[in-house]
Amino acid sequence: MNPKTIVIAQFFISGMMAFIMTGFFGFLHLGLTSEWLHEWAGSFVIAWPVAFVLSLGVGKLGFLIATRITGETA
Repeated sequence: MNPKTIVIAQFFISGMMAFIMTGFFGFLHLGLTSEWLHEWAGSFVIAWPVAFVLSLGVGKLGFLIATRITGETA
């Protein structure tokens, strides 16, 4: 797969995961309140860049492990 495509995919994947995870765990912690919505926005802004950087490394490791298990080449 083209490295540019992988980075763009990781950008979207990390954004979606950060959005869902910060919303979900914020909801578990605060419940369905206006405070939850406010905290969710702030948490997402912090979480997305962190998730993107970490996903670049973890994604490579995940593909390495998957290709070793399946015997496919990356």
